[in-house]
Amino acid sequence: MNPYEASKKTESLCRLAPVIPVLVVDDANIAQPLAEALIKGGLTVLEVTLRTPSALQVISEMAKVQGGVVGAGTITKASDVTDAINAGAQFGVSPGSTDDILEACEQKKLPILPGAATSSEIMKLFNLGFSVQKFFPAEAVGGQSALKAIGGPLPHVKFCPTGGITYQNAKSYLQLQNTLCVGGSWVAPKNLIENKNIKELNIKKRNHIDSALGLTTHQGIVIYCNPLIKVNTLEEIEKENLVLILDSLTDSQNVGSIMRTAFLFGV
Repeated sequence: MNPYEASKKTESLCRLAPVIPVLVVDDANIAQPLAEALIKGGLTVLEVTLRTPSALQVISEMAKVQGGVVGAGTITKASDVTDAINAGAQFGVSPGSTDDILEACEQKKLPILPGAATSSEIMKLFNLGFSVQKFFPAEAVGGQSALKAIGGPLPHVKFCPTGGITYQNAKSYLQLQNTLCVGGSWVAPKNLIENKNIKELNIKKRNHIDSALGLTTHQGIVIYCNPLIKVNTLEEIEKENLVLILDSLTDSQNVGSIMRTAFLFGV
């Protein structure tokens, strides 16, 4: 799989949802329930970071869940590519890029979303054929204003910015023409995963869905609805002055009550 083919694949993945959850999971026993909740909620592309001893097992468990595409994040060496593929990863994400990693991905036919932080790094990857890249660490290197400026001389490169992305600033990134999606860990915070809060769904009030999210239904985003709250339209949510925030995970049964109108941004 050459870089052009890899970018074609990663672009299609990035267009599936506006947010790719960046997951740090220590306990493989929670992998499937977590994946089921996210996938049924409309977040079908999942990045499991290789930051924990159980990460590869987590990938293997999540890969068993139908309807999702599971990838390996934090790929930092060539051997990670082989390990990720053997675990069932369908794509890879790296914080930066090295010749060894890119060569391993090409040989093993693993689509890679390579990381870049500067114009020089972006240009080097683009010249190799990578037209879709990870902009990392996004907030630390200038945030949405830097990414917007990069789009001037390099309009043909598209990005998934990651690093410091929250539900408060995601809107500014998603409005950029060179942003396909964003990556973030706030969707399923590590502390809530560790506490196994899968059955608890907390609802927090926000003034207006437009001001809080800046997203509309045509963007194919998802909101998680408490089954006890009978709302069927975006207007009803606005009337109730609610934007539903996922600060714990919902179990897969409750996700059946999802109303697919806008993405649920968690704390």
